[in-house]
Amino acid sequence: DVQLQASGGGLVQPGDSLRLSCAASGFTFHDYAIGWIRQAPGKEREGVSCISDKGYSYTAESMKGRFTIFRDNAKNTVDLQILTLKPEDTAVYYCVAGLVCSVLTNPSAMDYWGQGTQVTVSS
Repeated sequence: DVQLQASGGGLVQPGDSLRLSCAASGFTFHDYAIGWIRQAPGKEREGVSCISDKGYSYTAESMKGRFTIFRDNAKNTVDLQILTLKPEDTAVYYCVAGLVCSVLTNPSAMDYWGQGTQVTVSS
């Protein structure tokens, strides 16, 4: 079975940093793009970042500079580093996989979705 296990979320203070991790199994990891999508309470899903099978990364314009995506094909993991967290970053962050990095253009088109990890930024 395909599994995308997101971890690393939690309650943090504004200005803190966080590193989310996605552990994947059940599919040929190195053939897939892996990305992150977030959904805040009462808001639409929002594409955050994606890294292609070849290692090209794409990040939402409003998040560039604070969000960085990393891929480790040896461990089947993709991490999302988030710097200088803001209250508006509060959301459930989902790890997703697809043959194409459509996270920023059409998030619903990604093939596989994980359960998500909650990030809460509050003082």
